[in-house]
Amino acid sequence: MRLEGKVAIVTGATSGMGRATAYLFAKEGAKVVVTGRNEARAKEVVDNIKADGGDAIYILGDASDLAFADEIVNKTVETYGTIDILVNNAGMLSMSSLEAVTIEEWDKVFRVNVDSALRLAQLVAPIMKAKGKGVIVNVASVASFAAHHGFAPYISSKHAMAGLSKSMAWELGPEIRVNAIAPGAIHTAMVDSIGGPSVLQGMIDGCPLKRVGQPEDIATVALFLATDDSAFIDGQVIKVDGGFEI
Repeated sequence: MRLEGKVAIVTGATSGMGRATAYLFAKEGAKVVVTGRNEARAKEVVDNIKADGGDAIYILGDASDLAFADEIVNKTVETYGTIDILVNNAGMLSMSSLEAVTIEEWDKVFRVNVDSALRLAQLVAPIMKAKGKGVIVNVASVASFAAHHGFAPYISSKHAMAGLSKSMAWELGPEIRVNAIAPGAIHTAMVDSIGGPSVLQGMIDGCPLKRVGQPEDIATVALFLATDDSAFIDGQVIKVDGGFEI
């Protein structure tokens, strides 16, 4: 029960890596705030946590609407009284090329992938600083380190998330530790949406471990970063990709 008594917000927690993180945090004793857009999936996550003896609520909204961040924080404090951990996992994929992307799409990708994380950090920081301790875990990507054809908005936003995480660490310490996880080939609906098995096989072939990652592989790293087991790790972007980006 490494998170017993802690209150954790996990954005984009109705599927994939966010859902796995919400389940693991709850299993480790945290009160979990699940956010997402789909009520049926959000309710399922919360019901499963409660069925296992945990405590959770869900808050519905769109991460591209920055006012949603205020709603998340306000309802969390109203329900649980405080916030100890923030996992900025909500994300949006864009497969538009540099020449084809519209400013509207570009702006939405950045609102979801970067701006929402910034806004939530701004809101939770005073709460965590008043407590003298807090943790923020951002979900970046191996796309934070390299570029590939056809993903300009997504790649740019994930580079920005890596830089934002480092800036957060500098400016929110010493009370708040901030690190980022950079997932590689993790089998999620997002990966399925860009080609499914054929894309995954290419990633597997290029990975020393010769397997695709699972959402739980990200959740266990998020748990490590959320606990005092990582007490001297700050401002890092940790690749969890099976060695794909060595």
